[in-house]
Amino acid sequence: MSVPVPHTAMVLAAGLGTRMRPLTNDCPKPLIEVRGRKLIDRVIGPLKAAGVKRLVVNVHYLPEQIEAYLATLTDFEVIVSDERGEVLETGGGLAKARPLLGEEPVFVLNTDAFWFPEAADPLLALADAFDPAQEDERLLVADTGRALGFDGPGDFFMDAEGRLTRRGEAATAPWAYAGVRILKPQVYDGQPVERFSALRIWDALIPQGRLRGLPLDSFWLHVGDPQALKDAEMWVACHGG
Repeated sequence: MSVPVPHTAMVLAAGLGTRMRPLTNDCPKPLIEVRGRKLIDRVIGPLKAAGVKRLVVNVHYLPEQIEAYLATLTDFEVIVSDERGEVLETGGGLAKARPLLGEEPVFVLNTDAFWFPEAADPLLALADAFDPAQEDERLLVADTGRALGFDGPGDFFMDAEGRLTRRGEAATAPWAYAGVRILKPQVYDGQPVERFSALRIWDALIPQGRLRGLPLDSFWLHVGDPQALKDAEMWVACHGG
């Protein structure tokens, strides 16, 4: 049982961009450009193409710059979740924004990675695969062998039904979280507005089999530091973007 394409997406734009310094000394990471296009544009473009109408965007670091950018968006209703006074991370940010998310499934996207070409297909596939009766979150996961800028050992193993388990003590795992997921916002009901990672939620869902994955059928570019930015620019240039 799939769900309609979500009306709302939350875009995580509050990060400090520490690994991207010095480029982020005066510019928030979502506004850093790859081949003349802001990172945040490269995730918002597919959202527009998928039919998303409403964006909830959290801000913390250099928030005025993010807000000035958001004011230029004309294709969405935009709501800012203000985290100026606190660093809440990927879990706490959702807990704070929970009243803004509604009751239907939503997309949640990081702004430090994108797929290429930047079509809506992965988002449409996530909505099509998501079965709220069987799962609470479904993560887009990238094949670590089909990615650029990701030098980690991988995040997850995935079974034939898409159920995810953490890498744990294994040296490597084949799937990396690609920074995009669809979830039932109710999984954040009652969560404290404090600094915590989404891993807290995922680790509660995994034993229930309610965290699932969907392979990204596109090339994935993770832009985590200045070298990864250079690599992404070269790759995109070579592939016509």
